[in-house]
Amino acid sequence: MAPLARHGIVPTDRRTVVDSIPLSEQTLALHAGRLRVPTYDRAALAPAVVHFSVGGFHRAHQLVYFDDLAEQGATEWGVVGVGLRSPAMRDALRPQDHLYTVVERSSEGERARIIGSLVDYHYAPDSPETVRALLTDERTRLVTMTVTGTAYRIDAHSGEFLPDEAVRADLADPQRPRSLFGYIVGALNQRRRAGMPPFTVLSCDNLQQNGEAARAAVVGFARLLDPDLARWIDDNVAFPGSMVDRITPSTTARDRATVARRFGVDDRWPVITEPFSQWVLEDSFCNGRPPLEQVGVQFVPDVTDHELVKTRLLNGSHSALGHLGTLAGHRQVHEVMADPVLRRYVTRLMAEEIGPLLPCPAGTDLTDYQRSLLHRFGDAAIGDRLDRLCRRSSSKVPLHLLPSLRAARAQGRPTGLLTLAIAGWCRYLQGLDLQGRPLDVQDEHADELRALARAGGTDPGPLLDMHPVFGDLGQDREFVAALGDALRQIEAHGVRAAVARALDDLDRTRSDNLLTA
Repeated sequence: MAPLARHGIVPTDRRTVVDSIPLSEQTLALHAGRLRVPTYDRAALAPAVVHFSVGGFHRAHQLVYFDDLAEQGATEWGVVGVGLRSPAMRDALRPQDHLYTVVERSSEGERARIIGSLVDYHYAPDSPETVRALLTDERTRLVTMTVTGTAYRIDAHSGEFLPDEAVRADLADPQRPRSLFGYIVGALNQRRRAGMPPFTVLSCDNLQQNGEAARAAVVGFARLLDPDLARWIDDNVAFPGSMVDRITPSTTARDRATVARRFGVDDRWPVITEPFSQWVLEDSFCNGRPPLEQVGVQFVPDVTDHELVKTRLLNGSHSALGHLGTLAGHRQVHEVMADPVLRRYVTRLMAEEIGPLLPCPAGTDLTDYQRSLLHRFGDAAIGDRLDRLCRRSSSKVPLHLLPSLRAARAQGRPTGLLTLAIAGWCRYLQGLDLQGRPLDVQDEHADELRALARAGGTDPGPLLDMHPVFGDLGQDREFVAALGDALRQIEAHGVRAAVARALDDLDRTRSDNLLTA
């Protein structure tokens, strides 16, 4: 037997066709000979965790940890999923008893397993009463979410909760919630009135201080409904911060066919991910907590430093690579990393403009972490697409790139590579590549951003006037001039030439600093 096979890893170039079997509780024994399956009694799992927005990342990350926990005999922490926007996950998972396949893919091969920790799933618009009953069930002790940063409705500058149409509708009719926080606050209110302990609210989104963002949203919603309820929530509900990390590309039809061919699993919606996985959690829970430290989760008093390192290095680099790589003609992350100019760009972006601004969490070597990111980005097997990195950019760029830019400018440090990343985004927002071909800008503000980007062309002024996105950066004349220059370089000479010039400028700045030191 080959060494990789002894560890359950199938080479990615394997072409053997295996007869596929539909995935369900009844067929688990048939699948057990081909890949790892749950060995615990799924019926014994208590539904203690409710998770909002069960997407690919949640299924590749948190549910895997809870599956590992169940395998160790901890049956008190089964997970129930809730969807708010689309019934697609319900339709995929219900016929297969909420089981699904996770495939860890790398250049070494593939390892597959079936996850059983999701015990049920509800699409909230089907039956809001069912979701409310679930949240007020005394067995529910933890509510988690992966809903993206914009769902929190927090003003980036004031920190205040900003109600949208769905929230206003929930405030007008609290008994028929539609929004995430309408469900959470309504359930906490019922639990308070019934004398029940609250559940912990845990954000697992890539959002700086996501615990505080969740608190601000929940308490802010409650304050609009009932100030006494808001005070009770603020005093009694725990909102631990968390840092989550695992690259999880969107599943394709080809991925599904590959899972059926290689592992014999006819799965309506498998998940493809990388071997690497990390979860750091603040140890602050109000109604018991799962013993996730037994399965590799790191509990810390404060997650802030871990969060900063991950979001600014990984997510910030992803934003830079997504937009510049697309404009350079690439489609996947590993293609960008195989481009010598762009690889050198992201290497130095992390090492010289982002990394020096960051704290170093205990037990973390920032140089090693950056090296691991370069390796992960460059693994061709994962097939991560640049268009995934570019989605919802109006929320990602202000969270993951602009804070580094502001901090560097405040300290008088070089910002040429960060500025080029912002220029790449501004040019991408025009919705056309450098050859005039259309780009699919997937963003809730796409129409407004496209109009401003096209109106400005190589003048970033119209975009910089969007205060909710850029804040006061439009008043920084030196930055505005540098951003306009970077835009003109991209437009006139292309991405690689613009990158090469920015790297040369960085070298000159370093030399000048050495001469004057």
